[in-house]
Amino acid sequence: MRTAVTVAAAFCMLAFSPLLKCQDQDQDQPPDALFSPDQLDNLLAPVALYPDPLLAQVLVAATFPDQVDEAARFVRANSNPNDIDNQDWDISVKAVAHYPTALYLLADQLDWTTALGQVYIDQGDDVMASVQRLRAQAQAAGNLQSNADMQVNDDGGDIEIWPAQPQYIYVPEYDPSVVYVSAAGFNFGSGFYIGAWLNTDFDWRAHRVIYHGWNENRGWITRSKPYVRPSNTYINERLRHVATNPRVASRPVNYNNLDRFNSVHRSVGYDNVRAGNGVRNNRANPNPPVTNKIIERNFNANDARINDYRGRVPESPQRSEPPQFRQPRQDQPRQDQPRQDQPRQQVNRPQEPARAVTPPREERRAPSVFGGNQGGFNAHESSQRGQSSRGEMQRPAPESRPAPRAPESRPAPAPRAPESRPAPPQHQEPARSAPASRDDGGKKR
Repeated sequence: MRTAVTVAAAFCMLAFSPLLKCQDQDQDQPPDALFSPDQLDNLLAPVALYPDPLLAQVLVAATFPDQVDEAARFVRANSNPNDIDNQDWDISVKAVAHYPTALYLLADQLDWTTALGQVYIDQGDDVMASVQRLRAQAQAAGNLQSNADMQVNDDGGDIEIWPAQPQYIYVPEYDPSVVYVSAAGFNFGSGFYIGAWLNTDFDWRAHRVIYHGWNENRGWITRSKPYVRPSNTYINERLRHVATNPRVASRPVNYNNLDRFNSVHRSVGYDNVRAGNGVRNNRANPNPPVTNKIIERNFNANDARINDYRGRVPESPQRSEPPQFRQPRQDQPRQDQPRQDQPRQQVNRPQEPARAVTPPREERRAPSVFGGNQGGFNAHESSQRGQSSRGEMQRPAPESRPAPRAPESRPAPAPRAPESRPAPPQHQEPARSAPASRDDGGKKR
């Protein structure tokens, strides 16, 4: 009997051990850490209609978000595309750097780029399925047809997008909220050169990115190969294995910045992914080493406090006043006045004879809406004093005027001698004759 019980117990342990093992594995995996098909559609909608050789490089470059950011800074500051090949970035980042439209799209939204790289590593098959699903929707809406800029092929149910020109590739610009649901068309802009850096393509049946090395004779590769200058940087057997950056899986993502990526499925959020990846990031290194030399040169990128402010919009700056002009809160006493509910600290002083002191007249004030004891502080008077002080400080100083110039000393003029003028002629009256004398008879003598 005892032997039968022992055998039954051993059988039960063997029967339930796989379940226990699976339970342990499930506990190691964070719950709901994967993206749903609708979430993937929203995440891939901005790039799903890129030509295949460019989209293949974009997905791989998304696993190097720090290098993407550095490449965007480099391209914006340096207009010579030949210098890109000499940088120590991954091959995929160098390839995308030759197409500023795609590079800036990745660099200006690093949280989205990081999430894109994470799902490419964790859910590669789901990413490929989402791209094909979005292309089928755009084609059904009448927006994905072959033209002079791109060639659209149907390879057994898989939609391929190739460059239509042998020397140039056109990067489409479109509104993801429109192009997948209604006829809208594309804006291609200027074409970019097809170079040796476009050394990858898709194997849609195997759901993976492959390195072709410009040795395959099919489609766009055959058309463009005569115009491509060989380069050991991009045509090398060591690149046959398309490498990604696994450290991107532990890079924190601010999922609040992903909420605006809802162009295809408007009601879909990322709360489940935010919670699941938060558990995974806490188990992994919360601050992975950063290889961005520009960032490391200016501040410590591994500081844990950085993650507390990611994705926050800075508040509008408020005018700060000097400490001596700040108005204390009415519900708190000033530091130089003790609270009335606390006894003053007793100090040993010589006792003086008691003097009769007339108690000051108590000023009745209206009760404060904030309650509490305000003490002897008058907010209105303090505000007026502060405004007066600030007015004096902001009053412009009087302009300094130059001192008045002293009058020049000039020699006194010498006195002039009076001019000799001829004396005016004297007026002579004509001589008058004496009157004739008459005699007494009135006769002349």
